[in-house]
Amino acid sequence: MNVVSLLPSATEILYALGVEPVGVSHECDHPPEAAALPAVNYANVDPGADSSEINAQVAEAESSGEGVYGVRVDVLDDLDPDVIVTQGICDVCAVDSVLVEDAVSRIDANPEVVTTDPHRLDDVVGDVERVGAAVDRETEAARVAADLRERVDAVRDRVGTHLDETGKERPRVAIFDWLDPVMVAGHWMPDVVDAAGGRYGMVDPGESARPREFAEIREYDPEVAIAAPCGFGLDQTARDLDALTGRDGWKELSAVAAGRTWALDGHHYANRPGPRIVDTVEHVAATLWPDAFDAPPGEAARPLAELRAEA
Repeated sequence: MNVVSLLPSATEILYALGVEPVGVSHECDHPPEAAALPAVNYANVDPGADSSEINAQVAEAESSGEGVYGVRVDVLDDLDPDVIVTQGICDVCAVDSVLVEDAVSRIDANPEVVTTDPHRLDDVVGDVERVGAAVDRETEAARVAADLRERVDAVRDRVGTHLDETGKERPRVAIFDWLDPVMVAGHWMPDVVDAAGGRYGMVDPGESARPREFAEIREYDPEVAIAAPCGFGLDQTARDLDALTGRDGWKELSAVAAGRTWALDGHHYANRPGPRIVDTVEHVAATLWPDAFDAPPGEAARPLAELRAEA
């Protein structure tokens, strides 16, 4: 079966199920061997720019009709796909289903198009089972999904025990998935924070992110603040931190005063709704409860002060 993945999270799901796709998106980089596969799409923006410039490029691409992404129809045709996995949640994050449908109409093959559209943490795990059914890996998908759910439950249980033993309260948390303009992460991230033992008061579970006035952030006053810009690794986040930390009122936030500010690799852990979203639950729990969880690996999350010092 020839399977094409047009988003990194789907690629990770396929590999977790023991399926190696024949083609991937230009952003698919995990596991590392995925990066060597043919790229079926391309971006019309510079992913290495800062958040303000990327925001401007996205607006220009959309207003011009060019779009943020394009599909290499000739590559897709050569791959002769039986199944294509795409997404419908965000046309800025990855190739959307409308663009895929147009490309499919122009190739010889007649593949099944599986569209993922997760908005909650349970949806992300459920997509493992949906993709598994499409690629004839139901047994493997059930096993992977069960393991992911067990790991989330284990974090919840440890947090609950810790809170009972210490009498501590869940801290207010803000995770920023864009820095200029400032946006607070939505969709599955409120569920991630809840499972990790925090309170997420600015965005409801399943709700989309949107630009925020920083006055809203100051009023909410997070006790833990995590910068995890969409598509940014830690190095790129470090280069663009001033867009967040240079704002009036940043230094007065409770999280900053208490030294509870972090950077999380948004590209791999916050904005990629695949199997590693459960790693994200574990990493966020470690930032909230360092006396109950081992510190997250340095390639995934770092304190902002440490990241800035090494930039």
